[in-house]
Amino acid sequence: MKWRNSPLRYGWLSAGLHWFMLMLLMAVYASMELRDFYPKGSAVREAMKTWHYMLGLTVVALAMLRLAVQRIGPVPAISPRPAKWMGASASVLKVALYLLMIGMPLLGWLLLSAKGTPIPFFGLHLVALINENKALAVSIKELHETVAAAGYFLIGAHAAAALYHHYLLRDDTLRRMLPGAD
Repeated sequence: MKWRNSPLRYGWLSAGLHWFMLMLLMAVYASMELRDFYPKGSAVREAMKTWHYMLGLTVVALAMLRLAVQRIGPVPAISPRPAKWMGASASVLKVALYLLMIGMPLLGWLLLSAKGTPIPFFGLHLVALINENKALAVSIKELHETVAAAGYFLIGAHAAAALYHHYLLRDDTLRRMLPGAD
């Protein structure tokens, strides 16, 4: 597999970022969902929250890198070509996923800023984006949690569409992104 995309399949850079982002998103969601198994204030719960913050900020950085990588090669064509409405739906879902991957970490950063909480990032403390405002923090938290719930749907829809294409339409949508022979 070449590092750049070809007209037939994604290169290892695009494919690797795609699958790494999936694992990263799973870790981001898991770190918040699983924290409830530990008592408030416990070291494990606080560590999971810190990892959630740091991994979330990593998501936005890698999403920006993915957008840049998309510019250096063609998008491999699907064979056989799907209906136009499917292409349009895929484009809308792709935009929604990028808004999730960029918007959610930024909302989290805003939330920590509004709470007056330090923003950890692998040994660094990032600057607050806004001044402390507890009332605004409540609103941002509600929005962050609502969008996070929608994220489950978006990620699930993306995976379901890939499986639909692979198993029912029997096109190469999924195979273009899998490692393997060219």
